Amino acid sequence: MKKRSKRYQKLAELIEKREYSLDEAVALLKKTALAKFDESVEVAVRLGVDPRRAEQAIRGTVALPHGLGKSVRVLVIAKGDKAKEAESAKADYVGYEDYIEKIQKENWIDFDVIVATPDAMKDLGKLGRVLGPRGLMPNPKSGTVTQDILQTVKEIKAGKIDFRVDKTGIVHSSVGKASFEADKLKANIKSLLQTIVRMKPASAKGTYLRSVYVSNTMGPGIRLVANAQEYQD
Repeated sequence: MKKRSKRYQKLAELIEKREYSLDEAVALLKKTALAKFDESVEVAVRLGVDPRRAEQAIRGTVALPHGLGKSVRVLVIAKGDKAKEAESAKADYVGYEDYIEKIQKENWIDFDVIVATPDAMKDLGKLGRVLGPRGLMPNPKSGTVTQDILQTVKEIKAGKIDFRVDKTGIVHSSVGKASFEADKLKANIKSLLQTIVRMKPASAKGTYLRSVYVSNTMGPGIRLVANAQEYQD
């Protein structure tokens, strides 16, 4: 069993073993954010789905209304006018063969998101060994394979995130920083949960939101009310 620090144990004493409302949970997040750096706020949602079934392998995007509170490094693989769109949208890296070769030969991954045009995927496919395990391969479901390079890069820079359910049925995602105002954290958390609720597969039976936890990077989990109606539009 993992041994927790005295600091962590002291923070855990502030949290009761019950479900908290979103207002209560965010107040606790603010109260337990005592690290020497600006901690990220994380959400973990256990879903009543079977990720082995294609129609239940939840994956999507959401534009967080207040962003992540950090700079997102975007690499765009495109040519011609689409490369110019990427530069106009302030992508951090823009290119084609040069960056594909750099990733392939140097295992270079100094970026957070890759956006690519559909025609580029035939060349990016050979980088699956490097990009796949890190969740960096562009995908139409996440909106990162697109002809609309300009808008996509702008949205990612503004706080659009990609999320997916893992093999255990849990969605993990960052939703901002502990330094955010309470209302901004609540709006970001609710936006993510609303999106997940809307994506419930018709074939998923029983309870869909099985549990929802929020936490700071260095803090204990706080259990939210896991009622889908709470997070509907």
